[in-house]
Amino acid sequence: MDAMNAVLKNFKNIPCPAGGKCTQSNCQWKHAWDQEPAASSRDGEADQLGPRKRLKVGQGDEALKDANQTKAAITTAKKPVSPPPLKRKTPTATHDGAASKDSPSSTTSKPPTHSSRSSVSRTPTSAAASPASPLKKTAPKAPRKPEALNPRHLKSSPATHEFRFRALAMLHEQFVRLNNELKRDASNEEEKLVLTDQQLIWIALDEEEKLATDKPPIYTNVIKNRITSYKRLTVAKWKEEREAQRKKELAAMTGKVANKPVLGPPKVIHTGLTPEQEVEFLSRLLTPIKDLGQFGYVPSVPTEDDVREAHKAEEAAKGWEVCDRCATRFQVFPGRREDGALTSAGKCTFHPGKPYFPEKQLGDKSRVQKRWRCCKEAVGDTPGCTKAETHVFKISHPKRLATVLPYAETPPNPLAPTNRAVCFDCEMGYTVRGLELIRLTATSWPDGQELLDVLVQPLGEILDLNSRYSGVWPEDIINAEPFSLAKSDDDQPPLPGQTSAEDREEGELEDVGPPKTKKKKKMQIVSSPAVARDLLFSLISPATPLIGHGLENDLNAVRAVHPTLVDTVLLYPHKRGLPIRHGLKALMEALLNRAIQVEQTTDDGKPIGHDSAEDARAAGELVRLKVQQEWARLKGLGWTLVDGEFVPPVGEGDGKGGGSLTEAFLEKQQPTTADAPGAGS
Repeated sequence: MDAMNAVLKNFKNIPCPAGGKCTQSNCQWKHAWDQEPAASSRDGEADQLGPRKRLKVGQGDEALKDANQTKAAITTAKKPVSPPPLKRKTPTATHDGAASKDSPSSTTSKPPTHSSRSSVSRTPTSAAASPASPLKKTAPKAPRKPEALNPRHLKSSPATHEFRFRALAMLHEQFVRLNNELKRDASNEEEKLVLTDQQLIWIALDEEEKLATDKPPIYTNVIKNRITSYKRLTVAKWKEEREAQRKKELAAMTGKVANKPVLGPPKVIHTGLTPEQEVEFLSRLLTPIKDLGQFGYVPSVPTEDDVREAHKAEEAAKGWEVCDRCATRFQVFPGRREDGALTSAGKCTFHPGKPYFPEKQLGDKSRVQKRWRCCKEAVGDTPGCTKAETHVFKISHPKRLATVLPYAETPPNPLAPTNRAVCFDCEMGYTVRGLELIRLTATSWPDGQELLDVLVQPLGEILDLNSRYSGVWPEDIINAEPFSLAKSDDDQPPLPGQTSAEDREEGELEDVGPPKTKKKKKMQIVSSPAVARDLLFSLISPATPLIGHGLENDLNAVRAVHPTLVDTVLLYPHKRGLPIRHGLKALMEALLNRAIQVEQTTDDGKPIGHDSAEDARAAGELVRLKVQQEWARLKGLGWTLVDGEFVPPVGEGDGKGGGSLTEAFLEKQQPTTADAPGAGS
């Protein structure tokens, strides 16, 4: 059979007796369309030979020659897909675009196959046909067309045209009022914030259209509330909005569009109370966790039976865990295996970011796949963009957490000050015993002074310090000094909004925003999480309000059960309820126009990660904002301050103008929808 195939192959070198009139689909003879094109015509037939290498701009004739040589080496099918038409003539294009009469394909041409047809359609215009030109610059944005004060046409209108027109006119009226008031007293710098008549129409149209398309079922109520809010808006607030909008416009014009919204001026909190009164008022904002055990909060210490049961389950598992990053099953070896390994299953490949829907495609999630924030890859395309040396795991159940370090209730402490609350935050790292405490920070509230900030030596061997987020690096633990109460006041960091004398002298900090580089603080270290917990207990008593964001994580890290909590996750709940929650960074940006957890690096370029002191103080600021809001609401209901005590209106409490604020009174005095800010028209 092999000999026969060899003989048949030789017929391909003999011209077909039928010549160009041959119609046999599997003819074994040689035909004109089977021949390779002449060297002189290869350049002209470039578009018919299949995919061509894309040429760089300005590469010239030499690059064109190399690309054509590469194309000529591509093998194609030797047989046509179907018999060629009789006496088919296909002129071959030359460099000047004219048909080549001398080319062999001018009389008989090779019929294009399916692959060649598809490749020709995808082949870009050759460099010879279009001269090299520099990269095209982005065309300037066309000026916006003038519009009249008339609601824009929508495919599905949420209300009648008459209602939309009236609402638009009222919205525009408020914009004109605020703009005129700003223009009347504007300085030379503030004149840039004043809008023209057409710009006022544009922003009114944009605002009305956004509300009509984003929230059509409740459009009528939303537009009424928005008009009311602008009626109550002061010129100072309008100025802040205009400044923030101008920053966005300038960023877009310069091409430096930020990845996040441009924040306006930081909001200053004025509660109208003294620090002692703020602490006293804090008792009205306590967040009970009695019924939140399913969300990780631990209201009571696990019993000894529960701990023994968890110990038995751990022994039965024989060290098998599920990786917290890539979901791989692996085995952990506390105390190290004979070969020195702490874990099995090799290295960990994972995505450190969270999946999200791209903003431009949020309108139709059914047609777009989620992407990872860390690498922007589509979910499911890659196993991960980051590699770690080992797999890691964390423990969430309180019973099992107690097997590593027993829980403890806050003991009585008569030395704890009663005129302050305490904000605290923890950083955790992965060890062979799960996610353990590696840094604990506590600050005084409401002044923000640092009370405690120490690194913690975990109980198990360290697998991963999670430095990108915890901000704790191996050298930090190695270089840390043993904890000592005799700490110099010079080591105290500046409070938020302040700068140290050294920074002011060297001019290291910018006027706006956090610095890009930062000097790392010299840390002290304690020998175990139990010691760190005892230090925290020395600062508080059971009656001391403990403030934080997501306190279940921090309390579980130190294995503490505290009865008096103020959790900003519960003060500012997500509309969908737990376990969905607002992040601390997002709350600070949305409510106070302050940026925290900004990516910073050390002088040698290493990322710093989260700062637990910054997070603790940020939670405290959010609590002060809530104090300001609640006290303003109570004053509107008739509450007053008498000799430093909060007194309800006459007729409430004991009937003499005295008494305390009770839950029943709060429920009775809750504002209705009509009384709520922004309600009504």
